[in-house]
Amino acid sequence: MSRLSSAFAVLTAVLLAASVGLLVQYSSSRRQIEKTMPAAAKSASDASASRTTNGTPPAKVTTWAASAPGRIEPKGGEVRIGTQVPGRVAEVLVAMNDRVAAGDLMIRVDDDEAQARLVAADAEATVRRRERDAETVGRLAQDRRNAEDAVAVADRSLFQTRRELDRAISGRRGTTPTSSEGDVVKARTAVAAAKEKSEQERAGLRRIQATANMPLPTRLEAGLIAARTDLLLAEIAIERARSRAAIDGTVLQVNTKVGETVAPSPEAHLVIIGDLGSLRVRAELDERDVSKVRVGQKAVVRTDAFQGREFNGVIATLAQSLAPPRLASRGPRRPNDLDTLEVIIDLEGAATALLPGMRADVFFVPDATVQSAPATKAN
Repeated sequence: MSRLSSAFAVLTAVLLAASVGLLVQYSSSRRQIEKTMPAAAKSASDASASRTTNGTPPAKVTTWAASAPGRIEPKGGEVRIGTQVPGRVAEVLVAMNDRVAAGDLMIRVDDDEAQARLVAADAEATVRRRERDAETVGRLAQDRRNAEDAVAVADRSLFQTRRELDRAISGRRGTTPTSSEGDVVKARTAVAAAKEKSEQERAGLRRIQATANMPLPTRLEAGLIAARTDLLLAEIAIERARSRAAIDGTVLQVNTKVGETVAPSPEAHLVIIGDLGSLRVRAELDERDVSKVRVGQKAVVRTDAFQGREFNGVIATLAQSLAPPRLASRGPRRPNDLDTLEVIIDLEGAATALLPGMRADVFFVPDATVQSAPATKAN
């Protein structure tokens, strides 16, 4: 019995000595770590321990309702302008970063053939009107003739004022300027007035044509109408040889030069313009996240070009249907590929540093008014 007690005492002494050795080693290691720990890290560690001890939870990392890739573009989108007729480029009147107004001439395709048809149609219309005026008609028919003449005069005036605007723009942007900005502004005002006058005269003609008991046109009147139609078609052919700005904005790209041959094509963009007064982001949200966003929800935009900077925005538009993604080519589609929802985010504040065409990442701020889809457990 005494032998068993002695063995037990020896075992207890060995375990106690081992415990003391481990405690001494831990204390020594702890002191060594504290000596080598930077002051900032040490204070942060102490603060974290203090918050845990006091029961105050640490600050939470920002979480987003959803995220999506996007691309920066002008507020109204990029307007891509091509040509309506095939031919040789005769004039290029704009360069990159030029400011243009709606209706300004940018590209002119050779229109010699249309100009020749215009001269012939004008002469024919003049002869036909002289023949018609020699014919006597009643009061209602005469009122109709006067209205038709007023429309013809207004249309010719509109065509001529557009040509004056084209000459003013060409003279201002040529190598040797022959007109001033004031001349261009005056010509734009004249075009707007002529367009309004043409619309008013056409409305007046429609009212007269709707008058009860209006007689049918005579043969001479029908001949004049046909001649004036040919004249109008010649003017339209000349106008189609001109590529004009569709909106007020800035020229972003010019993709042609004088002497090149161009043709109508959805992919052939001679000029790209956009309104850089404000920018937006066109993003593509995954199908599984569509229930997490709404119009008016806040968003944060980040780009690789501006590391560390964030640009605030608001969801302006949500598409009403899903579609395949267009921002990045994904190759042949597979049955498990996700469709995306197009989301337009209007940028706020100082977003002028961004450029159209930049890729961006959009992060949507959680919104309590958005009903998130319930989480489902994986099988």
